Amino acid sequence: MTIPGSWLSAARAAGLLTPSGTLATTIFSEMSALANELGAVNLGQGFPDEDGPRVVLDAAKAAIDAGINQYPPGRGFPELIDAIIAHQKRFYAIDGLGRENVLVTAGATEAISATLLALLEPGDEVITFEPFYDEYAAIIGLAHARHVTVPFDHPEQLPQAVTAHTRAILINNPNNPTGRVLSPEALQLIVDTAAAHDIYIITDEVYEHLIYDGRTHLPIATLPGAAERTITISSAAKTFSVTGWKIGWLTAPADLVTAILTVKQYLTFTNGAPFQPAIARGLALEDSFYAGLAAGLQRKRDILVDGLTTAGFAVDVPAGTYFVVADGAALGYSDAVELSRVLATDVGVVGIPVTAFTTPENAASYRSLLRFAFCKKEPTLREAADRLSRLRPRASVAR
Repeated sequence: MTIPGSWLSAARAAGLLTPSGTLATTIFSEMSALANELGAVNLGQGFPDEDGPRVVLDAAKAAIDAGINQYPPGRGFPELIDAIIAHQKRFYAIDGLGRENVLVTAGATEAISATLLALLEPGDEVITFEPFYDEYAAIIGLAHARHVTVPFDHPEQLPQAVTAHTRAILINNPNNPTGRVLSPEALQLIVDTAAAHDIYIITDEVYEHLIYDGRTHLPIATLPGAAERTITISSAAKTFSVTGWKIGWLTAPADLVTAILTVKQYLTFTNGAPFQPAIARGLALEDSFYAGLAAGLQRKRDILVDGLTTAGFAVDVPAGTYFVVADGAALGYSDAVELSRVLATDVGVVGIPVTAFTTPENAASYRSLLRFAFCKKEPTLREAADRLSRLRPRASVAR
């Protein structure tokens, strides 16, 4: 018997329910299990396999030893809040933020959840670009709102997607899973559209420091007309390779922060006491750390891109994040779910079908695409590249 409750709305929105109403095993779980069983190189899940900066790790240890182990203030420790304010000014010339404009959260995941649950009412609509990070659909469903998508490659379609019920535009820039970065023109279109209809912009910028080939991140909140309606979300996980610490934050106008805090305090209340001062230390690291982070990941990107290209995939070289999307159609595989299982069992490399990040009605457009993570040690990526060379094209393509 199916247990009734709002979890069904979240599961249905995330595509986790079978036609019979039972909970399906996700492709993430299946691929991770296969990787463990077969000893495959797991490039499916987006977490690093090495620790972040020693100074940040040592700061967490010092905080524990200093007794910083109890509840932090609801908004976060002032030390971290001030570091976030300084970070926004240092990198993006965002001035005028006060402590009332910042909220520390249990990772970007909670920041997104608390924001959507705080601002949405049943029947509201939220627009995202597609493909999208899978949490978005689940929380929109949990809020009993409607998820509307626009193709990431066609932001010009955004104004036509807005209706009288649209409450917010939710973007992820740089984008997981595609690794693409929205152009300044696309960002301004988002702002202009939101301003014309008096709706919120929720921007997930967790990959803000993972941008390559000389590009720099452009926060949408810095554009004219954006600041008063934008909730900017980021976290420590990607920048400092501490995905398990779950320290995130958001910045927004004070009244929006208060509304989101009202929900957040009944989710986790507070979190990560000894990690908060450690991340404050990390945010103040010298410019060379941030430059080295991007340069190191760009090298890793290129190792994996070269391996995928040599194996015969058509590869979309990412401008940001630590994900790369490859098209198996060039090898004769039109179904990336099938190909992901072939790669795991026959080649020993795990990737995730991009259809895990799409709506069912639009999945066909992404059916042959796989996402791979390159946030791994260079020897691991070279091993993956070597294994990928064993993949043989379908006979019809080989001829």
